[in-house]
Amino acid sequence: MNRTIRAIIGVLFVMIIAFSGISICQHLGGSLRADLTDQKLYTLSDGTKAILAKLGQPIKLKLYYSKTASLKVPDEFRYFESYYQFVKSLLEEYVKAANGKVELEIIDPRPFTEEEEWAWKFGLKRFVVTQEENFFFGLVALSQFGVEKSIPFFSLDRQSFVEYDISYLIDTVVTRKKETIGIISSLPVTGEEVSEQMAKVMRAQGKQPRPPWTIIEQLRQQYEIKGLASDAREIRDVDILLVIHPKNLPEQTLFAIDQFVLNGGKTIVCVDPYCLADLPDKEEGRRRVSYSQASDLNKLLRNWGVEMPPNTFAGDRNLAEKATLLKDERPETLIGFLKLTPGCFNTESTITAELNQVRLLFSGVLRKTEQQPDRKIKLQPLITTTNKGNSWSVTNQDELVMMSPSGLMHRFMDGNDPVVMGYMITGRFKSHFPEGFDRPSAFTSVSNDGSTFKVDDYPPTNLTEAREDCTVVVFADVDFIADILAYQPASFGKVAFGDNSALLLNVIDDLCGSGELAAIRSRGNFTRPFKIVDEIESQAEAVTAEEEVKLREDITRFRDELYFVKSSEEEGQADIIGSTILESKKDLELKIHQARRRLRQVKMERREEIEQLGNKLRNFNMMTAPAAILIIAIILGIHRTMRKRHYISHASDA
Repeated sequence: MNRTIRAIIGVLFVMIIAFSGISICQHLGGSLRADLTDQKLYTLSDGTKAILAKLGQPIKLKLYYSKTASLKVPDEFRYFESYYQFVKSLLEEYVKAANGKVELEIIDPRPFTEEEEWAWKFGLKRFVVTQEENFFFGLVALSQFGVEKSIPFFSLDRQSFVEYDISYLIDTVVTRKKETIGIISSLPVTGEEVSEQMAKVMRAQGKQPRPPWTIIEQLRQQYEIKGLASDAREIRDVDILLVIHPKNLPEQTLFAIDQFVLNGGKTIVCVDPYCLADLPDKEEGRRRVSYSQASDLNKLLRNWGVEMPPNTFAGDRNLAEKATLLKDERPETLIGFLKLTPGCFNTESTITAELNQVRLLFSGVLRKTEQQPDRKIKLQPLITTTNKGNSWSVTNQDELVMMSPSGLMHRFMDGNDPVVMGYMITGRFKSHFPEGFDRPSAFTSVSNDGSTFKVDDYPPTNLTEAREDCTVVVFADVDFIADILAYQPASFGKVAFGDNSALLLNVIDDLCGSGELAAIRSRGNFTRPFKIVDEIESQAEAVTAEEEVKLREDITRFRDELYFVKSSEEEGQADIIGSTILESKKDLELKIHQARRRLRQVKMERREEIEQLGNKLRNFNMMTAPAAILIIAIILGIHRTMRKRHYISHASDA
């Protein structure tokens, strides 16, 4: 046998051994997995494991994914392949952890097949790809008693909550019923309901009824939503009460909320000293000189152990994000725009233990009130600033519009203790109406949205003190659940941004008694902070902050002087047209131009400083690895040389 034939046979044997080894490893090591992701995305949380451990009956999961059709879909669908692989791997972990209680079936629904027909029957969402092909990507859970639940489509807006959605699906298919959430709000959070005639009029004027907030649409997928009037006299058939931005609620509604809480009703309150989601209509803005964007429920909050002072806000330099208060200005660090990080969440609460990032906009401050000795109320902070946080105030809300972000930052003073923006309060509360509600007389009728009601329409209950412990959760911000902060637009709707929506949903799950689900929701929704980059920017901003504030103050002062000069000219107070007034105008305009030019130069110097520091950091990072390898090579070279000399010396001696 010549050398060529032996070489060919050797190559064939190597290939056979390699393929055999791969097959053996795939067969024997199929159940062996290692989750190498930084956030352990493929590792089931303790909450999911607890839900699977409580399963008393087998569950069948059917994952519908149009794998064949995905090869023909437009470009915007192609990234669903990697999403599908993630969901499939996660479901396999469910099967493995359920000890035989969960069965997984993966289905590619081809056109005109029974599988495609069942996908329609289960209510899965489809997207038409071609005349025959439809794209499906959903999950169906079936119990042995015929109960079926489904995730119609794994949309991108729920990508961070995939494990929660699957666990919720399994939990509801065997145990849970839908709770009812009642909502009282001065904002159209549940959408603007108008008649067909009014809708036609609005469309003719180029307007559309306001849609529901995205957080409400998300709640509707899991709960029954019941809108309550802002002048409600009684709250009934509600499991959880959600009070959002209560402005000028009448006494009868305060009494209804008070009695609901004392009767053991779980309540969530979101108040705000300055709510940016509460914008007046253009017509209303013209009619009213001043429009308050603040809400207040201190009458009841003080009775529960806390209060929110008006025109007072939480601030923290370490948490402040970039934003702008004026359209033409570039984003700057805004002390009222806070991005809370893991150190700001209570790790002892299932509500906040797994949160990673929550953004607040002009959040208020919750302060404890003096309690009576006989009252035992427990206040558990949920979200706070860092130890450097502090509160800051304005005399009126117009200051927030007129003042620049750098001006707000300049007047802020660091504190020594965290500022609390969210509390969970438990205890046996006393009524704010110890003598009952002052109702109309027996012969008086009260008008309510065009209708009338008599005193008999009021609920007869009048508790002065709770019989059992009550639970209330209070947040000093409303914008954190509004679309402007909680979501961002995407190709398939709106995507949850950070953990803003997760915070509210966790509270609801916790109040419903599903602590396991609350612990799951935020996994995988972590954005890694660039701490070194933030420090570089903070250092550069600190150098120019004082001069920048002074320049802005000069510009404002020059503008006021110019406005006064122009007003004098319009009123005919000029001595000689073209002399004094015109010279003053030119002088002030020149000063404003020079100040703006200097301000741009200061900002440019700050940007160049940030870029220089960034380049130094990048060069250092790029040189670290080669330098380390070079040092190791030099050390190894010296070590080998010394060993060689040592060997030669010993050999010569021998």
